[in-house]
Amino acid sequence: MQQALTEAQRAYENGEIPVGAVVVSEGRIIARAHNQTEQLTDVTAHAEMLALTAASNHLGSKYLPTCTLYVTLEPCVMCAGALAWAQLGRLVYGASDEKRGFMRYGGKSLLHPKTKIETGVLEEEATRLLKAFFRAKRL
Repeated sequence: MQQALTEAQRAYENGEIPVGAVVVSEGRIIARAHNQTEQLTDVTAHAEMLALTAASNHLGSKYLPTCTLYVTLEPCVMCAGALAWAQLGRLVYGASDEKRGFMRYGGKSLLHPKTKIETGVLEEEATRLLKAFFRAKRL
């Protein structure tokens, strides 16, 4: 998760909502990404989506049942759908997203039935970065 926070910091520095993600397979990071919706002018360029694409390309497979996605913020419904299609093995996220997070709109049923979930990992650090970003935007 620390590597995902590093990615979130990169997003912050680029004026993007600070969300970072890494995909781990067999104990190795195979993909890393951060939000790039502004840079790419693409509403789907969430950290999770970019990391999934990179991981799939790395493995040569659209399915990721042996992979873990670490992401600093709870995925939205769009990202949860992509995780379901990828048959992700495990999802670990830091901060909850009470406004747009997938848990609010259907919860675990939006993911593949075999996907394991762990929440709250480095939640304080992820929340602090998000709050700093939005506080700066309001100035």
